[in-house]
Amino acid sequence: MTDLPVAVIGAGPQGLAAAAHLLERGLTPLVLEQGREPAAAVAEWGHVRLFSAWPELVDKAAARLLEPTGWAAPEKGYPTGAQWREHYLAPLADALRDHVRYGATVTGVSRKGRDRLVDAGRAEQPFVLHVTSADGIAERIEARAVIDASGTWCRPNPAGADGLPALGERAARAAGKVTYAVPDRADAATYAGKHTLVIGAGDSAFNAVNELTAIAKDHPETRVTWAIRRAVSTNTFGGGEADELPERGALGVRAKKAVQDGIVELVTGFRTERVDGATVTAEDGRAIEADQVVVLTGYRPDLSFLSEMRLDLDPTLEAPRNIAVQIDPNIHSCGSVSATGAKDLAQPEPDLYLVGMKSYGRAPTFLAMTGYEQVRSVVAELAGDHDAAARVELELPDTGVCGGAGVFDDPDTTTSGGGCCGPTAPTEELFTISRSPITLS
Repeated sequence: MTDLPVAVIGAGPQGLAAAAHLLERGLTPLVLEQGREPAAAVAEWGHVRLFSAWPELVDKAAARLLEPTGWAAPEKGYPTGAQWREHYLAPLADALRDHVRYGATVTGVSRKGRDRLVDAGRAEQPFVLHVTSADGIAERIEARAVIDASGTWCRPNPAGADGLPALGERAARAAGKVTYAVPDRADAATYAGKHTLVIGAGDSAFNAVNELTAIAKDHPETRVTWAIRRAVSTNTFGGGEADELPERGALGVRAKKAVQDGIVELVTGFRTERVDGATVTAEDGRAIEADQVVVLTGYRPDLSFLSEMRLDLDPTLEAPRNIAVQIDPNIHSCGSVSATGAKDLAQPEPDLYLVGMKSYGRAPTFLAMTGYEQVRSVVAELAGDHDAAARVELELPDTGVCGGAGVFDDPDTTTSGGGCCGPTAPTEELFTISRSPITLS
């Protein structure tokens, strides 16, 4: 099978980096991208500024591939998604040229002549990827290995607090009342003078609150309500100044100030049950009437096209079992997790690896540099360089946040033990928020 390519699913940051590492190791990559351009998912949030600085957003093998073209790595600053694409990801895709196919949707992965049940000779058979082109033509592509870097962008979590779409959510989405992307202040007309409800408590929600705050400052009649499932606690707004990625910490600081200044109304303990148009009702009966609902409750991996693969995934996170304990937000929310490599990502199906955002399943703490270390290690393993695969060549920053599921209902409860987390130091009371049944209109 050595004459076959290594199939890489997804032409995002980790997929393109994987291709660069494969070429550097003398292996042939074939990147299959569903979109019509490189980093198509990044393009959809191009207005959002990353909290990682430029040096943390460029893979080393990719940089080595690009340097002969006259490309120079940006040395400082925090790019937007659009700038990341323009100045790094698009040039990298151009350098990879014929190794990337666009409009190629992977609908299934299997072993040649073997379904999931068959043991005999399984590992000796090449992978077979079923691929559908943009014009609907289906084909089978054989590969010696598969690196799944397809991410999670196309699978946003729903608003429903039970993990399922809230009653009426699908209809509201079809009617354009519910969206799953960070608002853009450049599109102020969509939100100016209206009431927008943001549902979610992570970095994407911080970004949404900050974008809407900017719109509200220019259009004072604009209203913003922010609903989170948990009670307010010491880590509601992230790590702040303790975050070793300062721009990530600043996201939460700005969102906190918007609440304290009264620009944004924060509603806590709000677990969505129903969506009627843009009116959202919680399980306890509280209702928020808005014009637009922005749902940013995280993402989940698409495992449907891997149904014939033998996978060992954590039952909670849907992430490779060996890395789940390090990234499980029920245990901790720290960024100080170990780097993950080929050994951690290996599946019962030999030569199949889930990398990038998809490798984190439903966990929200992924960083680009984590993915670059993953693909470096995985490609080294595929090339037979087991020593390089086993090395750790990455030191991750800390979020400055250590609080797991203990704060789900009780803001005074902190997590102790488990993972990297210990008790968090108490902070001053943030503000008092009523949780009695109310209707916000």
